[in-house]
Amino acid sequence: MAITCDVAILGGGTGGYVAAIRAAQLGKEVVIIERDKLGGTCLHRGCIPSKSLLRSAEVYSEINESESYGIETTGVTLRFGKVQERKNAVVDQLYQGVQYLMRKNKITVIQGSGRIIGPSIFSPKSGAVAVELEDGEVETIVPTNLIIATGSRPRVLPGLEPDGRYILSSDEALQLEELPESMLIIGGGVIGMEWASMLHDFGVKVTVVEAADRILPTEDADIAREMEKLMTKRGIDILTGCRIQTETYQAADGRITIKAAKGEQVLEIQASQMLVSVGRVANVEDIGIGNTDIKLERGFIKVNEHLQTGEPHIYAIGDCIGGLQLAHAASHEGIAAVQHIAGQENHTTQPHLIPRCIYTRPEAASVGYTEQEAREQGIKVKTGKFPFSAIGKSLVYGSRDGFVKVVADSETNDILGVHMIGTHVTDLISEAALAQLLDATPWEVGQLVHPHPTLSEILGEAMLAVDGQAIGM
Repeated sequence: MAITCDVAILGGGTGGYVAAIRAAQLGKEVVIIERDKLGGTCLHRGCIPSKSLLRSAEVYSEINESESYGIETTGVTLRFGKVQERKNAVVDQLYQGVQYLMRKNKITVIQGSGRIIGPSIFSPKSGAVAVELEDGEVETIVPTNLIIATGSRPRVLPGLEPDGRYILSSDEALQLEELPESMLIIGGGVIGMEWASMLHDFGVKVTVVEAADRILPTEDADIAREMEKLMTKRGIDILTGCRIQTETYQAADGRITIKAAKGEQVLEIQASQMLVSVGRVANVEDIGIGNTDIKLERGFIKVNEHLQTGEPHIYAIGDCIGGLQLAHAASHEGIAAVQHIAGQENHTTQPHLIPRCIYTRPEAASVGYTEQEAREQGIKVKTGKFPFSAIGKSLVYGSRDGFVKVVADSETNDILGVHMIGTHVTDLISEAALAQLLDATPWEVGQLVHPHPTLSEILGEAMLAVDGQAIGM
């Protein structure tokens, strides 16, 4: 007997389970189909476990630098096994929380691999889902509306497929039982730089190779330059404009060797292990898309402004549609899709207005357009920049590095983008995002009384700096 429901969600990651909760709140009967664990990549193989490791690395680094705070320590020992135990405990607690939310909202969770089927005896239109259960049986779910939230996985470089020993993706790296002596990281994007920062703080010798002419190629150029400068200062080797020659890869006796071309120069790089971090690809294979009118574009599911696919009753959200592959973006899309299904007035945030965070040391965060993006649109811009070295609370924290940069339209005075690098900026970016959402001007944000001493003062100063009115410098 088929199971009928109002909304079925294929994938129980962050986007999927948030969509399910919102649908249940709106009185819909909801079924989630998940082949692995609720919480998806973010909870089990991404955001949460990686940030837990980053926090342990930060604490270890701070203890080793505690003498600068007047605190002398001896006998500090890193127990990486316990670091992993803490990470697993954080993940387990949040996993239990997600399971509780499913029960609380009376959401049916079916464990198994789902595949969309075309018109059949179960439904005159495509969108029903055949679920292969763990025991080999098949359950059919027939929803009025279907939301695809199948997520993504690490992109693989041909010739450098992860083997769990010498070559790792972020998935395998999260399961390391012991730290390597050295790590070569292929890719200087967000994930690559977070791992570089973390491993270095744990005492691993790190080399980053990036094919583009700078790390963090999607971020504002000033942020990328500052990040490279600060990472290099810490002792991380960064090679930009450098292409790995995959055919030269060799592994033996606990070491890997590979060559990289930088212009006419060919460099030979050795390390204990290699982490390949070159983006992510959508999980769209073997989910039955061929049984529908859903279209793919560059490997991602194509959707309209309401997140509908080529089949109006089938929606898609999160990493599988491309764009910003961020957990909070997927959650926002999940809510937007459900509210459109329910016929409610809906607010869909433009992608460039979704905050982006990088959890390195120091952190980076941004929202809106970069200066280059704004200029490429023909906008006449003005910018303001204010350093953390002039913020009292930053010095109290022991950090002088970084700045906040504001990009504004010189004609309309609209805020176009805010870009930060420095201590705890991932906690500061939301004020900038709210300012853009409310169409505030730099002057208006600058008039807000920011409490002293706080790190948040820097945003007010940077906004005033756009018109040369910053007080602290």
